[in-house]
Amino acid sequence: MRNKLLLTLALLVAAVPALADATDDLLQHLAGFKSLTGQFSQQQFPEGGGEAIASEGQFKLLRPDYFAWEITAPDSQLVIATPEYLWQHDRDLETVTRRPIAGTGQTSPLQVLAGDESALREGYRVEEAGPGRFRLVPSGQDAAFRQLEVEFAGNILTSMEILDSLGQRVVVNFTRLVRDAPLNPGDFEFSPPAGADLFYYDE
Repeated sequence: MRNKLLLTLALLVAAVPALADATDDLLQHLAGFKSLTGQFSQQQFPEGGGEAIASEGQFKLLRPDYFAWEITAPDSQLVIATPEYLWQHDRDLETVTRRPIAGTGQTSPLQVLAGDESALREGYRVEEAGPGRFRLVPSGQDAAFRQLEVEFAGNILTSMEILDSLGQRVVVNFTRLVRDAPLNPGDFEFSPPAGADLFYYDE
């Protein structure tokens, strides 16, 4: 019994640096780019099976606080994050939603990739899930997703798999990536179009 206890303790102690190493490895991959643009194809699988919903579009990301995610087919939607707000514009429904970044307790997967080191270390448990593949599990109970896996080829982000809070699985593949594209915060400014229905959750 004593030997089993010692072995268990040894495994627990050994697991701590392993997790730390995985976080360091992920940060090293993310450090390979300051900004990133590209295209994506996405499949959303409902919980319990069923036909996947496919979409595609383009994105841009400027670390540490900015991203834009634009679905161009089959619908037309735009999501933009800045240090202050998370905007969502549904062009088909002509609606605009604005939520404050601070105090929500929720972070989107792209915000994780665009986020700073301290937020990543404090908010997620990071594990290596294979060569160049990392699994992130949020520490908090109110996260927007249960699990995120990202995969790199070298320092190039190639795919992302999300298990969201509703049990749906989303698989995203990236193409035509451009690292260190000439982006600045002004590229992420957003003004609601005239005539759109506005829903502001910070007033």
